[in-house]
Amino acid sequence: MTDRDDVPFDLASMRKQYRAEGLSETELAATPVEQFARWFKQAATDGGLFEPNAMVVSTADAEGRTSARTVLLKHFDEQGFVFYTNYDSRKARDLAENPYVSLLFPWHPMARQVIVTGVARRTGRDETAAYFRTRPHGSQLGAWASAQSSVIATRADIDGAYAELAARYPEGEQVPVPPNWGGFRVAPQTVEFWQGRENRLHDRLRYVERADGSWRVERLSP
Repeated sequence: MTDRDDVPFDLASMRKQYRAEGLSETELAATPVEQFARWFKQAATDGGLFEPNAMVVSTADAEGRTSARTVLLKHFDEQGFVFYTNYDSRKARDLAENPYVSLLFPWHPMARQVIVTGVARRTGRDETAAYFRTRPHGSQLGAWASAQSSVIATRADIDGAYAELAARYPEGEQVPVPPNWGGFRVAPQTVEFWQGRENRLHDRLRYVERADGSWRVERLSP
């Protein structure tokens, strides 16, 4: 650790005062996905966020060793939250061993967070292919060029792989869907809506799935 005088900021004194307006049970939608849609619309239009669909995906392997990374949400509905990745990546290997996952949407400019816990399952190949066709040409090539999470010697290795693919599949030519690439759908079991409040007395309302598929709402202490 560095000496205290070497730290460029006084971290202990860095804090923001959050807003007075909160979140009440009477304001909530009937389902967490409906409530998420309300908040996401606000985040995407008025939140001042660079990528409102960015979320932190946290996984754990069979031994319980955790890892986290930021990915982009690409679809959501009552069946769950969908993102895409290389199936040989660390996150996908973790999910193959342990399908329980957490998603965190850190909407800091709005003093809001949404935290989803649930079970991840692969999307079907037809759904994967349909999404892959919507990606920019360069991103399609990138899915082939990157052996995600594997060790490479230099940046030139991946740039060279991309250049070879660009020559093989020029702009306008259809790029096949990589066989080891696709989606995960996270079926939510709990969804927490966190609204920052003054004096760190935040509002935390969490939907919890019942056995019959309905939802109950509980308030958590901040």
